[in-house]
Amino acid sequence: MTTPNAAIRDLESRIGTKWTNISDACDLSCRTRSELAKDLAGFDSDDISIVVSGSLARNEYTSGSDIDWSLLVDGFADANHQAVREEIAPIINRRAAKEPGEEGTFGQLAFSHELVHQIGGEDDTNSNTTRRLLLLLESAVIGRPDAYERVVRNVLQRYLHEDAGFVSVAGKYHVPRFLQNDFARYWRTITVDFAFKLRSRSGKGAAIRNLKLRMSRKLLYASGLVTCFSCHLRLITGPAFLQCEGPQNTSECVVCLREAMRRTPLEILALVFLRFPHLDGTARSLFDAYDEFLGMLANKDTRAELEKMLPRPGPDDPLWRRARIASHAFNDALLTLFFDEESKMLELTRMYGVF
Repeated sequence: MTTPNAAIRDLESRIGTKWTNISDACDLSCRTRSELAKDLAGFDSDDISIVVSGSLARNEYTSGSDIDWSLLVDGFADANHQAVREEIAPIINRRAAKEPGEEGTFGQLAFSHELVHQIGGEDDTNSNTTRRLLLLLESAVIGRPDAYERVVRNVLQRYLHEDAGFVSVAGKYHVPRFLQNDFARYWRTITVDFAFKLRSRSGKGAAIRNLKLRMSRKLLYASGLVTCFSCHLRLITGPAFLQCEGPQNTSECVVCLREAMRRTPLEILALVFLRFPHLDGTARSLFDAYDEFLGMLANKDTRAELEKMLPRPGPDDPLWRRARIASHAFNDALLTLFFDEESKMLELTRMYGVF
């Protein structure tokens, strides 16, 4: 297991800066997960894992954050599973500023069969897609990892096993297209769902959800896209990673992708920027903006103001103007990264980002 935020600290050292809010959120995230592990000791087993997602899994947890979690089941059906869920729910919620979202995606039982076998088609509901993609993009296990690790690897196995072009390297590029397309589908789904929640919640909390869509939700997609591109460009390297220069065994590729996805989305981007010193200015802009974003969420008064803000704040509102400046800087930095010719990111973005 890598040291939390190690790549981000390396990037700070090279650029000559310090992202205090990112560091503070990481420290609080690690402490909170450690405390939860003590609170929940004995509830898990080799068949069930307690899994958190959201800011707590991304190492971006602040004092005003909720805790998105699920009880992941990978084994025989047991009538006691629901009782376990009901017993651990208040224990987790006591640690959070508020309970999970009202849509019911989190704080529930999640079954491995749906996550592994219902990819695409009518039975792949929004909730199932969300649980599966967040399992890959932003999740962490509290306590025993047995069931969690099996399910993550089996999900990746499904994506790669049915992507014959990836394993055989039949084309010019070595990118897991099935997986990359589902990352893209999830990103488009949450942008569309934003409008639905705006209406269904009568505008309540729309401004802060808008900001999160521009920042943390967009970060998820960017990190997933970079991870898929890494199979071709070898952007994320190390002793655990394959040097993918030709056809690979699916199981080897699963191991490689799994190791890459153990890192948080911000760490994945930091690793990429560390490979390309000519993008140091872009890296600084991106992480400065994200540090500003986390600082706004960590400040109790600022967060409360964002949560009460009207769905369409006026351009003269100083807090919303500050939020928009950060989100525009973050977006511009991502565009620079993905459309950079020297790193060859442009070539892959053009190939996979459009059609």
